[in-house]
Parts: sequence; structure tokens; C-alpha cells
Amino acid sequence: MNLKTTLIGSIAALALNAGVGFAQDVTLTMHHFLPPVANAHKVMMQPWADRVEAQSEGRIAVEIFPSMSMGGKPGELYGQVRDGTADIVWTLLGYTPGVFPRSEVFELPLVHAGSATDTTIALNASLDMLAEDFSDIHVLFLHSHDGNLIHSASKPVRAFDDVAGMKLRTPGRTGAWVIEGMNAEPVGLPVPALPEAMSKGVVDGALTTYEIVPALKLQELDKYTTELPDGGRFGTAVFMLAMNKDAYEALPDDLKSVIDANSGSNIAAEIGSMWEGFEQSGIDALAASNVERIVLSDDEAAKFNAVNETVVQRWIDEVSAKGIDGAGLVEAARAAIAAAKSSR
Repeated sequence: MNLKTTLIGSIAALALNAGVGFAQDVTLTMHHFLPPVANAHKVMMQPWADRVEAQSEGRIAVEIFPSMSMGGKPGELYGQVRDGTADIVWTLLGYTPGVFPRSEVFELPLVHAGSATDTTIALNASLDMLAEDFSDIHVLFLHSHDGNLIHSASKPVRAFDDVAGMKLRTPGRTGAWVIEGMNAEPVGLPVPALPEAMSKGVVDGALTTYEIVPALKLQELDKYTTELPDGGRFGTAVFMLAMNKDAYEALPDDLKSVIDANSGSNIAAEIGSMWEGFEQSGIDALAASNVERIVLSDDEAAKFNAVNETVVQRWIDEVSAKGIDGAGLVEAARAAIAAAKSSR
């Protein structure tokens, strides 16, 4: 655990010896996989850290380590926060497949409806339902992005048959199923590895967002993007900001209250809206580079959505075989997203 309790000068030491209480100062390490220019770092994590410090009157400091600068690979972030190598991590649930079987329901196409705000509110309102996924860590909040579309460096995708044979980076397990259903080949890659893979032709493109474009300079690699009509997407990805359980429990109650005030449903609408807003910078960067933005026709979209229906059923069948009520989770997740939408 990286909690550091600081005794300030000889006065604090004397107070300790005399049995006098004093404020506990805590520095928490936060580790993630994106560069500091990414929206997730500069617009979400750094302001979150600054707010926690301000609300704790300087008693909590959060030191952020971007770009895996504390060591390891993106897929190891969950293990790092579980084991206490880092106090807090921000990571993609899909980087550790099989660890979060219930939460995966919110990633599914035709469950996620294209709104980061609605899905993020729903995720945090559903933490009790998802609790078994997170028994070894303390969740600060979960969120999604607006959803995946097809980025292509090789050819336009205007129809269902155009995707056949393409190699596409997948953000996770369910994304791989979507790609397989398109008769394309999924390639598992952490998103920071995508630019090199695209530039070298290892992949033809990716299922990912508009949001990530500027941070990875995908506007220099993409030639086309393809999305479903009316804001529909090919599923989404679920992320978490999570804290080591021992680090959280070691905080005094007043500092836990500061963390809690910036966690879960207290912050979900703000985080979701933030991620919706991030999309525009990517859209603008692609437009400035003359990348063609393709919106599928209703007829072609129906073919993709037929595949998406099979992905949902495949997920239900798989988790149900493990003793999890997959159909019930799909129904509950859709209801939670619909409730989030109607509440705003």
C-alpha cells in the first residue's frame, strides 16, 4: 500500500508523543495507460484529483502516473490496484477478460444505446447488482464512452459485406464477437498500441471511439469511419476508477467522506456527460484531415444489428452456463439505461 502518513516537523512529533491528535496527510498514487494529453487524464483524472485535494483541505494528495510509468502493461492495472502496487488505477474492464462477467452486460451492442451519460449513470446505479465483480477492490466509479465505430485505414465500409476479411482491433471480448459476426478478424490490442499496428498494416482498422482520435493521432491514419444511423454504436467499453481496498479502509472517516462524495452516483452524470463531450474533438480532427465519415443506411444497419442480436444472445448463453442470470442482467441493464435517459 502506498499510503504515506506524514509527521510535519517537530511539532507533529511532539504532539504524537503527547498523545495529541492531528490531521493525517495522505498521498495516493494513481496509475493509468494513456498519455497525459488524453482527455481521460487532463479533463477527468487530474481535475478529480485536484477536487479531492481541495475538498480535503490539502490532506489528500493524488500523484498521477500516466502511460504505465509505474511499470507493467495495461492488462496488469487491475492486479496492481488489487494488490496495492498502486492505490488507484483507471483501466478498461476488457483488459482483464473474465474478471468482470456481470459488468460486461453494459458493453453489449443493443444494450448500450449510444449515450455515455445514460450508460454511466446506469452503471453506477447498478453497483449493488454488479458487486461480486468488484469484491477485491473498492470502486470509485464506472463509466463508458459513447461507443465503438469502425475506423478504417484501408477501405470504406458502406455495406455489411465490405467488412469481410478486415483485421480490426477489438476493445474486448464482446467487441471481438461483433467483429467475428461481421466476418472480419478481431485483433486484441491495448489502445495505445493501435497507431503502430495501423501504420504497419498489422490491422486494417479498429472498433473504437471518436474520443480517442486526437490522443492517438488517428486522423493521420484513418481514411474512413463508419457508424450506425441515429447515434447507434457497435457496443461500448466499460472503464473503472478503482482504489485498493486496504488503502481506502485505512483512511480516517472524514477523508473517506471526501472520496465518497466524488464516487459512484454522486459523480456519474458529470463523468458521463464529459465523455459524450469528448467525441466532438475527435470528429473535428478527422474532418480537418478529410477522413470520410460514413453513416450506414437503414438497410445496411439492419444487417449489422442482426449480428449484434446474436452477440447479445451469445453473451446470455455463456454467462448463464456459469450460473449467472444473463437474461436477467440484460433486462436490468436495459431498464437502468432507460431510467437514466428518462431522468434527464
